[in-house]
Amino acid sequence: MRLSIVATLYQSAAYIGEFCQRASAAAKQIAGEDYEIILVNDGSPDNSLDVAVKLSESDPHVVVIDLSRNFGHHKAMMTGLANATGQRVFLIDSDLEEEPEWLLSFERQMDAEASDVVYGIQSKRKGGFVEQITGGFFYRVFRLLTGIEQPNNIVTARLMSRRYVDALLLHRERELNIGGLWIVTGFKQCHQTVQKHSTSPTTYSLSRKFSHLVNAVTSFSSLPLVFTFYSGLLISSSALAYILYLVIRYLFIASPPGGYTSIIASIWLFSGLIIFFIGVQGIYISKVFSEVKQRPYTIIRHVYKLSQGQELPK
Repeated sequence: MRLSIVATLYQSAAYIGEFCQRASAAAKQIAGEDYEIILVNDGSPDNSLDVAVKLSESDPHVVVIDLSRNFGHHKAMMTGLANATGQRVFLIDSDLEEEPEWLLSFERQMDAEASDVVYGIQSKRKGGFVEQITGGFFYRVFRLLTGIEQPNNIVTARLMSRRYVDALLLHRERELNIGGLWIVTGFKQCHQTVQKHSTSPTTYSLSRKFSHLVNAVTSFSSLPLVFTFYSGLLISSSALAYILYLVIRYLFIASPPGGYTSIIASIWLFSGLIIFFIGVQGIYISKVFSEVKQRPYTIIRHVYKLSQGQELPK
């Protein structure tokens, strides 16, 4: 197989037909008839699966992978990549916010620069003020805490070589963040500036974005644990210094001042810090707990595709 196009489905019923039509047109310019379109249904609550299956019954290039439930966008993408057989793999969202025609310019740049990956970056992040602010905050915090130079406003769309995809699939963690894995997998990667459209409201609420940030940081960095150590050391040192000050004041100056308010405030502060630090450690322990069980990160219920030699319905 020369080319695989991989996309996930979640509330995508309105876009699947046009997406496959445009993706097929772009793929034929590069690979002729030697291509496949893999659609991974990530437990979509609408009729995306029915629409996709109907397409697979009339188009031998379309393969539909139906997951047993919703596992999340990143895990669904990895499942699609694991089932792609093309020498080049084009990963893209199916909601038409990213254009299937980018495949052509990505292909030209990959050949011209002899790279293993060409990915898209938005010149300006789509969405309103809150989405732009939270998106920029995510990238800055992620880079600061992990040291991984993930570019701002990166999009899903990317064209990858076979060897890069094989290397990417070597990562088998269960609590995965695919954005970080794209970077740490290495190889020669280059970007292309793209304009992402707004066809549907984002499914990432503020709480989901925060959860995504916590998962991303704890998946790639132990810095929060180091931070808790040094914070505890700083608090202990300051407490010892204050105790020493009180002893000196009691012996040489006067009795230390009493105060119910200061006692309550200090207890409140240190209790909160203790709970926070335990919580940070708990997140890492929960990740270890998840990894050691070695559960599959997705479960495939069924794969729909036209069998070889099967006739198309008339």
